[in-house]
Order: sequence, then C-alpha cells, then structure tokens
Amino acid sequence: MITCQASVVIVSLLMALAVGGCATQQSATNDPSATAGYHSGAMGSRHDGPGGTSGMGASARPRLSDFIVHDDLRDVHFAFDSYEIRATDMRILEKSTQWLRAHPDALVVIEGHADERGTNEYNLTLGERRAKASMNYFVSHGVAASRITVMSYGEERGMCRDKTESCWAKNRRAHFRVKAN
Repeated sequence: MITCQASVVIVSLLMALAVGGCATQQSATNDPSATAGYHSGAMGSRHDGPGGTSGMGASARPRLSDFIVHDDLRDVHFAFDSYEIRATDMRILEKSTQWLRAHPDALVVIEGHADERGTNEYNLTLGERRAKASMNYFVSHGVAASRITVMSYGEERGMCRDKTESCWAKNRRAHFRVKAN
C-alpha cells in the first residue's frame, strides 16, 4: 500500500521525468532575462534558455528586459497545488484578452509562479502549467499563440517571503508582461 506522502513523491518524480532535460539553470544577475527558471515556447515543445521560444520563431526570442508590466493585464492566482483557472480569475483573464485583441501587435510573456512548498522541479513544472493554462485561455478566446511566450520561475520569484497561507497565495500566480511590436 502506498502512503499519501509516497504518492506525492511518485507524482513529483513522474512530472520531473516528463520534462526531463527541459529545465535550464542560468546565472543569477540583475537582468530578468537571465535568472534561474524553466522556459518554454508557446507550444511547450522547445526549451532554449533565456526568454524561451514562442510562435514568434526561435530566431526571434524576446528579450525579457523589453517587456513591461501593463495595468490592463493583471495577475491571476491559483489554489494550492493547482493550475485550474478559477471563476474570479477568468474574469481577470477576459479583461486581459479584450486588451490583447484590441492591441494585436502586442507580444506577451506569461510567467508562472508557485509558492515555496514542494521541490524546485515540481514548482517549475507547476509554474509552467499555470502559465500555459493562462495562455490556453487567451488562445481559446482569439489571441494568436504566436504572440505568447510561456515561462516558469517556480518558487524563485515570490512576491512574499512570510511562511503563511496568505503569503503563499500571493506567490501562486501567472504574471504578464507585454511589448508593443
């Protein structure tokens, strides 16, 4: 009989194997495009280091320093150990979708984040799934996948460092940056 804790370890290992070789560790600098993180393309098929890849083409990888936070694209948050978009966050994503459709030349980077609980590998995978869930929402509502780059920082860029549920909830998010093309 497998215990609950053993099941979590097995699931974590399976998830790590599923993305094996895709994680990229980079040197820590002040440049946000060169921080440790798991980067993936719009379709999740390539993992090429800083900035990831996207439908924009592998030769046109975005420099993250060119992307800014925009007030019309607010963070969405997730429940513990989940990448399911909640109803309240769907309303936030709908407003972001409207802005993106109104600005068809804007490119977007979606950063996935997790709280500190769990292994680094698990949190990188969970962060990526959160970013991809947000991307899938945009694509299913008319935003071209070629405009979107997905990446995960896992637990590395928490907004809050306290060891409380309210703090962890702030860290479980998808964060958006845009660049006018």
